[in-house]
Amino acid sequence: MTTQQLIEQIRIKKSFLCIGLDVDLTKIPKHLLETEDPIFEFNKAIIDATHHLCVSYKPNTAFYEAYGLKGWQSLEKTIKYLNANYPEIYTIADAKRGDIGNTSTMYAKAFLEDLAFDSVTVAPYMGKDSVEPFLVFKDKHTIMLALTSNQGAFDFQTLDFNGKELYKQVLETSKSWQNSENLMYVVGATKAEYFKEIRKIVPNSFLLVPGVGAQGGNLQDVCKYGITEDIGLLINSSRGIIYASNDVDFAEAAVNKALELQKQMADILNQ
Repeated sequence: MTTQQLIEQIRIKKSFLCIGLDVDLTKIPKHLLETEDPIFEFNKAIIDATHHLCVSYKPNTAFYEAYGLKGWQSLEKTIKYLNANYPEIYTIADAKRGDIGNTSTMYAKAFLEDLAFDSVTVAPYMGKDSVEPFLVFKDKHTIMLALTSNQGAFDFQTLDFNGKELYKQVLETSKSWQNSENLMYVVGATKAEYFKEIRKIVPNSFLLVPGVGAQGGNLQDVCKYGITEDIGLLINSSRGIIYASNDVDFAEAAVNKALELQKQMADILNQ
């Protein structure tokens, strides 16, 4: 999916909501555990119920890898279901990969070719030769960690680096990499006060913003400093939507939570 196609979907749906599909078998409704593939059945129900309210889904691959081969098969079924039934949806493999070049090439092929995700998250710690292999794929995006929402982000990301905070140096350096126009960035909603500075460096790039809802991030604050003429934001909510209920009404409860966020987003877009 191209950036322009994503922007068109945001304007059509009046939503820049991304729903995280982080499936924990201890949290899903018990009646689904009796099915052949509980993870996929849970995802399918959430997707069918909420697809009109969001523009993106983001499975965190750790929640699938934890269940071995069956979990990976559930992930594959989920992305195939999305691509076949809702091709307008932007898909993100939240894998946070980052390794030497030839290994990154294989990671990129796995997620962007074999599984056919629209994008994949990566960690930039090993530098450009670990990220550039992801950037060669046409109409695909690489979403690089920039300033994350966890408390440990302050261990390294905000440290002074030759008079500049490290996350700013990461952002600036990444702009010089080959095919950097295919980059997006992860910026946590709990760091809303940093968005103004980030927009000075990457004024037009899309930012994937986790942390709204369960982690305490505020949508209005993020949009105040982070939104652009082309929106430029994908706001992710995972637990707050998919685990709104653990009973048979879980999909309906997810719709209600997603609708709350979508209405707020529509109001912001209409301003």
